[in-house]
Amino acid sequence: MTINGEMLIGFFEVRGTEGAQRAFNPATHSEIAEPVFGMGGAEEVERAASLASTAFDVYRNVPLAKRAAFLDAIADNILDLGDELIERAHAETGLPVPRLQGERARTVGQLRLFAKVVRDGHFLGSAIDHAQPERQPLPRADLRLAKVPVGSVAVFGASNFPLAFSVAGGDTASALAAGAPVIVKAHGAHLGTSKLVGCAIQKAVKEQGLPEGTFSLLFGAGRTLGEALVSHPAIKAVGFTGSRQGGIALMRIANARPEPIPVYAEMSSINPVFLFPGALANRADAIARAFADSLTMGAGQFCTNPGLVIAIDGPDLDRFVEATADALASKEAQTMLTPGIFDAYCTGTRKLAAIDGVTKVAEGAPARERPNAARAALYVADAARFFASLELESEMFGPASVVIRARDADELIRIAEHIEGQLTVTLQIDAADFGDAQRLLPVLERKAGRVLANGFPTGVEVCHAMVHGGPFPSTSNPMFTSVGATAIERFLRPVCYQDLPDALLPDALKDANPLGVWRFIDGAVVEPVQAATRSV
Repeated sequence: MTINGEMLIGFFEVRGTEGAQRAFNPATHSEIAEPVFGMGGAEEVERAASLASTAFDVYRNVPLAKRAAFLDAIADNILDLGDELIERAHAETGLPVPRLQGERARTVGQLRLFAKVVRDGHFLGSAIDHAQPERQPLPRADLRLAKVPVGSVAVFGASNFPLAFSVAGGDTASALAAGAPVIVKAHGAHLGTSKLVGCAIQKAVKEQGLPEGTFSLLFGAGRTLGEALVSHPAIKAVGFTGSRQGGIALMRIANARPEPIPVYAEMSSINPVFLFPGALANRADAIARAFADSLTMGAGQFCTNPGLVIAIDGPDLDRFVEATADALASKEAQTMLTPGIFDAYCTGTRKLAAIDGVTKVAEGAPARERPNAARAALYVADAARFFASLELESEMFGPASVVIRARDADELIRIAEHIEGQLTVTLQIDAADFGDAQRLLPVLERKAGRVLANGFPTGVEVCHAMVHGGPFPSTSNPMFTSVGATAIERFLRPVCYQDLPDALLPDALKDANPLGVWRFIDGAVVEPVQAATRSV
């Protein structure tokens, strides 16, 4: 497929007139000559939003089987792009080809997961409480609940996942699964990759005979287009993965609207790792090697990167630090996603090293004539310095981490109480540590969306039980996840139908249960065959 520099608005390719931009190859530190992408503005937002608004009631009422087939068709079309997609993503991000192949598989997998979620119908939350006309002192009306999509959704592509958190990523997949049209703002770091995937979605919309405004893809430099998109009255929710600054800016715009809307922003997390004494005594070297691998994976450009390690001071912790230093010394610097991200990482590591009481104890190997390549770094400080320095608990996007030496188990708990909300917290524990770990767990449950034992947080499984979320500032709303089957809940709202005739009810609530879904009837979970034959 020839990539051109035009946006996708409904079924049309549209050339933006609000400036131009070329894609950039961070591995060669040079622009990619062709094509030149035309940037959009308020006019393109208006056109896409108008189409989405028109499409909404049609798309949300498409039969579930057809909606699921649409998601599967997007997955098929992405696979059909073949090596072209991987090669373009590699050129625009510097990410290794195997990593991108794995990310494509994850992207396709999550689309197929949501296709299954749609077919199952559990997401509708169907509930029926039959009328009780004889109830005293007052009768009860017939009450039925089902969930409906909130409206059109704006999705912002992430820089660090050009496929899995981008145009056809989890936000888009879950919103489309919910029955919501989607307008994506492509990330400027991978415009060509975004266009290829956008064409795959557009093709699926046409193949499945869905309304034109079901999907649009916009390009926009700076903040103008994004602000216009979040401000538009047709947009009813926002999905965002990026910096704390960017997420808070979108939240402010959304809250300032005449009709405020939710922004589901996944933002800042340092993902603390707690090393317990028994685990350190028995396997400090092995933990160190696994930690170094996790820290440097993808040049540390993961929202679940382990940026903070906390342990009780002593010889075993010294052994861990020494083993980590040895492991990092052989890790060659890796290309980061953009020159801006690389510069921010270098600035952050310099500032960290300059803090009084912080010692740099390890560094990765330099790159061999490779631009924008980040060297891994490990720092050590004590708990007193951690409590006094906000910089030590700020996310540093890249392969750097800080080890905090605590005096005892009580200080571990004090540190846990002090940290901000996180996507993950990790416990390295052995059986001898269970008592202290049990004391710490209630704190960690308040602080994070995912608690791990004897692993590392990089790598987020796409499944029903996954939570990729957490208290602020890791996300803007700790009640939801951006990964996994329940991510669909962000783009749904409940509607109660009181005494509506059966013919007017949505299929999920009709007495005959034509969708064949599980339902909650008069306080009991009822399987489809029972629901279909139960008398009113």
